[in-house]
Amino acid sequence: MQKKFKVIFSPPVLRAIQQLAADTALQLAKDIKSYLETSPLPIGKRRIKKLTGYIPPLYRLRSGDFRAYYRILSDSVVILAITHKKESEKFLKRIK
Repeated sequence: MQKKFKVIFSPPVLRAIQQLAADTALQLAKDIKSYLETSPLPIGKRRIKKLTGYIPPLYRLRSGDFRAYYRILSDSVVILAITHKKESEKFLKRIK
């Protein structure tokens, strides 16, 4: 049986999801559930990437035109931000 991770959404992420179109929000939620609850680490999956230069480690999940940025804390995955791919660069500069 695979280990289950608890996915925690930060308050800004919940607000961001509420502002998305329903189909986009559903796709994002489906991807987050299917990828991050079971295997949030990048093991041959092209959608998940460990970003370099971040301590603690920062990961990115691609879902259509959106990116979910998260950190792994023991048995939890904390989603820090969801951005459109065009806004990703701005977010990464802010968090560094």
